[in-house]
Amino acid sequence: MNVTFDEKGLIPAVVQDATSKEVLTVAYMNEESLQKTLETRETWFYSRSRQELWHKGATSGNTQKVIDIRYDCDQDALVVLVIPAGPACHKGKYSCFSDSLLSSEAPTSDDRFRILNILESTIAQREAEKPEGSYTTYLFEKGIDKMLKKVGEEAGEVIIAAKNRDPEELKWEVADLLFHLLVVLREQKLPLDEVLKTLEERHGK
Repeated sequence: MNVTFDEKGLIPAVVQDATSKEVLTVAYMNEESLQKTLETRETWFYSRSRQELWHKGATSGNTQKVIDIRYDCDQDALVVLVIPAGPACHKGKYSCFSDSLLSSEAPTSDDRFRILNILESTIAQREAEKPEGSYTTYLFEKGIDKMLKKVGEEAGEVIIAAKNRDPEELKWEVADLLFHLLVVLREQKLPLDEVLKTLEERHGK
């Protein structure tokens, strides 16, 4: 293997959602668990406290389908890109990194498309945790047909708003359409990055 294990035979593994790019958890692998991960295409780790291998989702069902495993320039750390089948955290949360030391501070990013990143992450969280009363939860429970029906409805309302020359109505309807498109992308496990990449490729032609 092209990786270096530490003196205890371990290597840290950062698990990242391949679609939303959210960091889900950090665990350790030894050579055996890494090999099992490569063979099964699901995450296996080594528990330092129990000193044994463990298969993520073996009891909870919240498995992680491995899309890619990358190692850093020193070959002593891994990033594991996955498609999660439920929460990654043992507390039932989408990510183990849901709390912030700087949560009281206002965002400093000047990226005008930042809200799309936030929405993509929030939708992924809703799919994993399925909080009761959430509209996004409702969409995932109803499935792709309901999602596509909403996309069709919102697209029609965008057309009507544009024909009416009503900018106030149009911005609301476009916002609704974008949201439902992001839900469909999540259901299909297609990252928004891939759509943006396609736009860049077309623009370059």
